[in-house]
Amino acid sequence: MSVLQVAVIGASGYSGEELLRLLTRHPHCNVSIITSRQHAEKPVGEVFPRFADEILCFTAPDIEQIKATCDVVFLALPHGLATEFAIPLLNSGLTVIDISADFRLNSPDKYQIYYNEPHPAPELLEQAVYGLPERYRAKIVESNLIACAGCYPTSIILPTSPLLESGLASPEKIVVSSMSGVSGAGRKVDLPYIFPECNESVRAYAPCGHRHLPEIEQELALAAGIAEVTMNFIPHLVPVNRGINSTIILDALPGATLEKIGDVLNNAYGNEKFVRVLPHGKLPDTKHITLTNVCEIGYTLDSHTGKIILVSCIDNLTKGASGQAVQNMNIRFGFDEATGLC
Repeated sequence: MSVLQVAVIGASGYSGEELLRLLTRHPHCNVSIITSRQHAEKPVGEVFPRFADEILCFTAPDIEQIKATCDVVFLALPHGLATEFAIPLLNSGLTVIDISADFRLNSPDKYQIYYNEPHPAPELLEQAVYGLPERYRAKIVESNLIACAGCYPTSIILPTSPLLESGLASPEKIVVSSMSGVSGAGRKVDLPYIFPECNESVRAYAPCGHRHLPEIEQELALAAGIAEVTMNFIPHLVPVNRGINSTIILDALPGATLEKIGDVLNNAYGNEKFVRVLPHGKLPDTKHITLTNVCEIGYTLDSHTGKIILVSCIDNLTKGASGQAVQNMNIRFGFDEATGLC
């Protein structure tokens, strides 16, 4: 089988480092270009000592060089910057897999509301496929622009969607409380994220209007078959490096039983390589899924309140970002989905 020539644009952040960890061991990939304006000309091992044996060096991004030498490009950039690269690369026939938020939303109006600026290329939104493999596998295999699902959204959409589709849970009054490790804030020096501020501390942030909220609402509305979902999403920062734990509270609809909830989840994910539905009575723990591409799901039904309670855990850098990006690449190019991920 042929080997893909791969570029990672914006490779010096945590998601970029995770991409390099996965891609450098992928049997069908050759990472030929990694870019970082800040670290241009530095050996990768100088920035990430774990890669001391790799001969790669960071370079400033050169679109013409990437177009001439690569098959697939991963964009690991802050929001708003992906379009600069996506348009010329797509026009050259390359496959673009974007880890940022630029192409996840179907609505440019919602992008402007939540990102405080107009969408830089609204014409690309119809072309982009939402990169959550367990939901959109058939579309991913045909797309050259894959918008990887966000970390919090992945942890919420995977457990919740099957129950909305089945009619066991109401799409109204959904409440989600999520906890994320500090790497979710990115690789930067910023006071709220330095060790003395985060250690021995758990705090909520952005309880109204978090940027992942419209993405979650969009996908849950599609699962429920309705125009809009309005919900509460409250993220928290916890003093661990990586991992997300999400607790989702849904109103049970008539006919919902513990057995039916378990059946729906197991029917949805029983054959999936990277979603693990736990037996009733067990709840997921981030320590079991860090450095993996797995989403673990636990569930219960509270007869006292009539609520379905779902709990999920993912690694925010793997299933929530770079691992999912590699999974999408595997689907797009016909490799086994688990290649490079197990």
